[in-house]
Amino acid sequence: MVEIGNFTLGVLTSGGDAPGMNAAIRAVARTALANNAKLIGVTNGFEGLVNGEFRLMGARDVGGILQRGGTILQTRRSKRFAEAKGQREAIRRMNEAGMNGLIVIGGDGSLRGAHALAQQGIKVVGIPASIDNDIWGTDMSIGVDTALNTIMEAVDKLRDTASSHSRAFLIETMGRNSGYLAVMAGIVCGAEIVLMPEVSVTVEEIAQLVEDAYRRGKTHAIIIVAEGANIRTTDLARIIDEMDVGFKTRVTILGHIQRGGRPTALDRLIAASLGVKAVEAILEGQTDIMIGMKGLGVTTVPLADVSEHSRSNALDYYEMAKTLAR
Repeated sequence: MVEIGNFTLGVLTSGGDAPGMNAAIRAVARTALANNAKLIGVTNGFEGLVNGEFRLMGARDVGGILQRGGTILQTRRSKRFAEAKGQREAIRRMNEAGMNGLIVIGGDGSLRGAHALAQQGIKVVGIPASIDNDIWGTDMSIGVDTALNTIMEAVDKLRDTASSHSRAFLIETMGRNSGYLAVMAGIVCGAEIVLMPEVSVTVEEIAQLVEDAYRRGKTHAIIIVAEGANIRTTDLARIIDEMDVGFKTRVTILGHIQRGGRPTALDRLIAASLGVKAVEAILEGQTDIMIGMKGLGVTTVPLADVSEHSRSNALDYYEMAKTLAR
């Protein structure tokens, strides 16, 4: 157990933003202050850590942020921190500020950065936040549920138009390397087809599925495409139209709308649970770990394991999506 009265904790958000990051910052701040520890907010992620962009935070600084998307600490990627020189500068800045430990909220790249600091003697605990749900060692990351609800709301609205005009709508979700959002959205939205990076398909196969749906009397077809799928969404739409399979196509690219918005109740609960446990762990002297979700509870995972593994469970749901699309 560390001497809490003299403990100064830092917190930063890094990488892509995710709904619920603010709820995690709030949980970290309130838990630190409840244990008489000081809290320093680091703005602009690891780049801010290198630059010494620090500000002391009190309870009121995190008031009214629970429902806000994005991150009040802001986030950006840092090429300088990726190098040893940048990491040494970050550590020097932390020492000058009297920072005894650091909570890092972010995706797999951010957690690798946290592990790099831990290997150099810094007390670090990570919190997973990634809408792709691709972080190894946690069943769920902050932001996933909100992103899925955003996609679901958009698809439900597009389905109304698709049915009214007998269209095939191609809806592109985020996911350069992971099809998690696409396949889960396919299941909860009742899509006819899901395309994702983990599974390669041909245009002919897709066109046949669309034509089959038309012949079975469906009034529309919903095709959800992860941005990293092996066929570009706009190219696919053009080719399907040229093949004249019954439906005319329309394309909607959801883009960064999936990252924004008010976090859902589930994301707020996950963020609160992980934030509280992260502070408790670091005050107990634990370091070089990530706090993850295991079922409905929390668990600790070595950051070395998180850094060395990748997680892609999209394939676990792919056959389910195909079955339910019949």
